[in-house]
Amino acid sequence: MTDLRKTVETFWATAEARDWDAFAETLAEDVVYTLPQTRERISGRERFVEFNREYPGDWHLRIERIIAEPGQVVSWTLFTVGLEEMYAISFFTGDENGRISAMTDFWPEPYEPPAGRDHLTERY
Repeated sequence: MTDLRKTVETFWATAEARDWDAFAETLAEDVVYTLPQTRERISGRERFVEFNREYPGDWHLRIERIIAEPGQVVSWTLFTVGLEEMYAISFFTGDENGRISAMTDFWPEPYEPPAGRDHLTERY
């Protein structure tokens, strides 16, 4: 089995570079991309590549952390679009060829903490 961590690193590097041919090579033909917060699913390499190619704005990404075990990888990524910053947590599953067969993305929204715990916390 090919190292899925390296595949995910290549996935993010080629997305940042907008190298859609190399990006496509990281994906299984029948890849499934799921966004639970919007309840959207994209099935198939061609559609997923096009989804990313057509994504609006001048976005950029930086990997914050990758955790990997055989067949599964989790990444924490910082995306910027103009002055806006967004974090994504992505779960990847690989196929027997080391390509990405499934990806689930979570885009947590920042929020203000509840009142009354500032004596225990530090804001950054």
